[in-house]
Amino acid sequence: MKRAWQIMCIAFLALSILTLVLSLEYPYKDRLGPGPAFFPVWMSIITGALSLALFFQTTWGKSVVDLTATLLPERQGVWRIIIILVALLGSLALLDPLGFRISLFLFLIFLPLGLGGVNWWVALIFAVAGSFGVFHVFYYWLKVPLPMGMFGI
Repeated sequence: MKRAWQIMCIAFLALSILTLVLSLEYPYKDRLGPGPAFFPVWMSIITGALSLALFFQTTWGKSVVDLTATLLPERQGVWRIIIILVALLGSLALLDPLGFRISLFLFLIFLPLGLGGVNWWVALIFAVAGSFGVFHVFYYWLKVPLPMGMFGI
């Protein structure tokens, strides 16, 4: 299992180097501040540093965690993962026909309830504020085009 961790650390290090090299083709800053290369440059540097640190810890450090332990979750964790994936796929399928606000509202109302939340009022308030609030911020303030759906909502 130690070899698998080392291989993944090297793979992430290679991916971060590739991201750094490709992101340097874009300007680092522009007239308004950080340019299109700012975020990928720093993310690749952070990812590479963390990959190196994990590689050194895995190879030469004392093992605090048993690396041979299973990585699979228990039954309840598997069901939560399945519920989250089904909710994400459902909201993705409904995004174009129903629009951003309605599909995100349905996602935000049913996901907490599917994961064990029982308070309908809190879920309803969170879903309304999350779906319509996020749409308002991105569509009107940040001018990001979002799908409106067949109802125009």
